Amino acid sequence: MTSNSVVRIGIIGAGFAQTTQIPGFKNCEGARIVAIASAHREHAAEVAREFDIPHVESDWRALVKREDIDLVSIVTPVVTHCEITLAALDAGKSVLCEKPMAMNAGEARRMTEHARAAGVLALIDHELRFLPGRIKMSELVRSGAIGSVRHAALTFRSDSRADANRPWNWWSDEKQGGGALGAIGSHVVDGFNWLLGSQISDVVAILTTHVRERRDHEGRSREVTTDDETNMLLRFADGEFTYGATGNAAMSLVEGGKPEHRLEIFGSSGALMIEENGELWQSETGDGQWRRVEIDRSELAPDMRDSGWARGFTIFSKRIVDALRAGETKVEGAATFEDGHRTQEVLDAARKSNKDGCWAKIS
Repeated sequence: MTSNSVVRIGIIGAGFAQTTQIPGFKNCEGARIVAIASAHREHAAEVAREFDIPHVESDWRALVKREDIDLVSIVTPVVTHCEITLAALDAGKSVLCEKPMAMNAGEARRMTEHARAAGVLALIDHELRFLPGRIKMSELVRSGAIGSVRHAALTFRSDSRADANRPWNWWSDEKQGGGALGAIGSHVVDGFNWLLGSQISDVVAILTTHVRERRDHEGRSREVTTDDETNMLLRFADGEFTYGATGNAAMSLVEGGKPEHRLEIFGSSGALMIEENGELWQSETGDGQWRRVEIDRSELAPDMRDSGWARGFTIFSKRIVDALRAGETKVEGAATFEDGHRTQEVLDAARKSNKDGCWAKIS
């Protein structure tokens, strides 16, 4: 492609994509969403009308085969990610895959090997990496501003699934890849590994289901087999910025009160904290308080609800389009399929730890 080319995009999935991927890509100069596909064609048609997408496909396979698509954005239940990704890569398409990458590390490995052989752009949608506050946080860690990292902590609190009347859907089914560990934990693991420049080496986890039954859209009561709360303790491998570092992550989708999304890194000479929309804070040892680090507030694409994810994807989508127009297969700072595979290994180990009741080592 050339700098004057238009990147033609196909969207698979008409749920989350409606709030994030579609508005993000429509905000990109030099990009056009050509087609959308969904298991529910009527919903895809509604979204297509809303966003002026010219083509609607009933089957994702038909979308993947279209010759007028350069990038396939996969925004579907996790259980479908591997099959769709492999088909898109075989068709010579670049791929943006929603997180978590796959059902397990075995699938993620296949996807990674396939992408490497295809030689195309293949990325995981970890858009929080592109928040200016997180980029600054990473720079401060790497500059030694807080010394050697000792501990990292993440708190995520929401009551989005606390209402037992919320309908049963794929998110309630472990066989389809639902649950807090995948949805939130994948961001946590990727964020820790990226910000610390190290890898999680050991994990112990407790996965809990508080709302154990929900009614489906036909009114039938069905068992919920996924976690709506996950707690993890972590150890990190020693690296350039870490030595004997530990971590913890508390993630709940059934806790009331003010929603919270806070990530903290504590070092030998100071600490850093970042909040939901990218507000960054710093403290030096002995200060006893946080001081705000001034960060430019990033752009928010039209039709997006304001959040860190939305602002991150507004930036990320532009970087993807720019890379494809330049004929590049990488986006600096983006999560690659190799990164997704490493994250998946940690998620698998967390599930094993929960089952066995003990620490699990990541190979």
